[in-house]
This record gives sequence, structure tokens and C-alpha cells, in this order.
Amino acid sequence: MRNRSKDKKREHRITFEIVVDSYSEEERATAWHSYHEENLEFPFQAVCIKDRSGSPIRKGETTKVVAISDIDLCMHEMFVDIEWSGRILTVPLEQLVAVKSNKKTIEAIEDWHYWRRMGYEF
Repeated sequence: MRNRSKDKKREHRITFEIVVDSYSEEERATAWHSYHEENLEFPFQAVCIKDRSGSPIRKGETTKVVAISDIDLCMHEMFVDIEWSGRILTVPLEQLVAVKSNKKTIEAIEDWHYWRRMGYEF
């Protein structure tokens, strides 16, 4: 069962800074993409926190995140590009937590995890 305890400060930031004036799924997806584009400082180290079907990285693996994925890929959830086995691959941001990164990057990822944990959708 998901932990659905509300974080008032995070709820406020998401509502009034991230998805403010976003009235459709496409607008919310675009708002989240813009927020991550502005707040994630690339590259950064990340660790995989859960396995996911279709994703090559596994729980416990460390990787380098090099970019937010193209907006066309992020219309249903957020994806990032990682360096993995000498290639650049796209994986869900939900699989990762930042390590050795700045506060804004960590907060932006935690905001996304919170959004997903709460069951919110675009």
C-alpha cells in the first residue's frame, strides 16, 4: 500500500509553482517537463530504487543521469536519459534517486516521486 500522507509544503509547491494554470493532461505533462528541465542539474549520479519491467537498470545500480528526455516521451510520465553500458538509454525518473547532487535536483526528483506516490496523474 502506498504512503499517502500529504506534505503541505510540497503540495503547495506542486499546485502553485509546477502545475499552476495547467488545465489539461498535456499542459500538466509540459509543466512537469519544464520544471525538471529548469531544476535538474546534469549530469548527476543516481541510484535505482526499484526494478521496472522494460527498464534495463535494476534496484541498487548506480548510473549517471545526463538529460531530461525529449518532451514527446514525457507526455504520460517523466523520463531521463542515462549512461548505461556505454550507451545512452531512457528510463523512468520514478526509478531513480539522486546521489551526490545539489538540493534543487534532489527536491525536483522528490517532488516527482511524491506526485506518483500520491497517485496523481497528468
